[in-house]
Amino acid sequence: MDPRAGRRASVSGTREWGVATIGGMRLGRNAPIVATVVIGALLPASGPALAQPASASREQAVEQAVLPTRVVGNGTPASCTSQAVVAAVARGGVIKFSCGSKPVTIAMKATAKVRNTSARVVIDGGGKVTLSGEGVRRILYMNTCDRSLTLTAANCTAQSTPYLSVRGITFARGNATGQQKDGGGGGAIFVRGGRFDVTNARFVGNRCDSTGPDLGGAAIRVLDPYRDGPINVVKSTFTGGICSNGGALSSIHVSWTIVDSVFTNNKAIGRGANPARRGTPGGGSGGAIYTDGDRFTVKIVRSRVEGNSAREGGGAVFFVSNDRTGTLRIERSTLRRNPSAGFETEGFPGIFFLGAGKPQVVSSTLRK
Repeated sequence: MDPRAGRRASVSGTREWGVATIGGMRLGRNAPIVATVVIGALLPASGPALAQPASASREQAVEQAVLPTRVVGNGTPASCTSQAVVAAVARGGVIKFSCGSKPVTIAMKATAKVRNTSARVVIDGGGKVTLSGEGVRRILYMNTCDRSLTLTAANCTAQSTPYLSVRGITFARGNATGQQKDGGGGGAIFVRGGRFDVTNARFVGNRCDSTGPDLGGAAIRVLDPYRDGPINVVKSTFTGGICSNGGALSSIHVSWTIVDSVFTNNKAIGRGANPARRGTPGGGSGGAIYTDGDRFTVKIVRSRVEGNSAREGGGAVFFVSNDRTGTLRIERSTLRRNPSAGFETEGFPGIFFLGAGKPQVVSSTLRK
């Protein structure tokens, strides 16, 4: 369901694709998946300008040049604790780590939560830090509509802060199973409101609920960001995520720009699609990426999406724009071996798309 008051359920009126409607034809549950196809430059190269990668933005360049606001650890692995991470995130600012010269894994004993009074929270692991949810808890949480984190605006979904940025860090074995607030999902990171971006990060073996028609995001779940995004994901990898929908990413009414990133071995394991077929718990779409809403965009640039799977639709990407205004653009990327066990869009292996026209595929390879 759509978490925004006043908006209709996120996929109302689309039950046909829940029973496998592909390429405009209503098919049975055992309909064959489309044949292998390689799609080259189907559109002229002079398409819309790409958003600048988050790592190249002016404000991020400034941040990278300044000293950290606070440092987790005093130079030893033992000093880098869950308690220190939680406290630093709650205080906000630019957070870096001093845990010694070798890579370190910090076992999170509690979820780190961004307070809504923070203007900016930058978590920079320097390429050596892993935050582990130990398979039992979500790792990082930001929600501008959560009263326990202090409400700072009358319209909690319209504010531009906090601005959460994660960089050079690994999120492993996060698990949001049973976390139902605002629809659940987000095994490693849950974000509602404010702004958010990801650069040079790794997401490994994260989880969220195994069934449910519209929850998802084993790695990341995003709802209601400032002006609906886009959320920038740059030079990041997502592997081994498992959830009802969106084995890596999941969102409602959110635009994404994904650049130089890799998605492998992520799975959407729910059953019954959305809305859930009678007698099923729902879910199973978007092996790597699950997106839903009205007007939004997804751009995948110079990225690889391979070996992901969905029990229902969209082994690589599930994209539903309820009012058919949304667009999907894939440029200089490779999508292959992303089986959709239930349904996908004819001619676009691994993708289920309902939006404006057809997916825009430029200089890319799509294979079964």
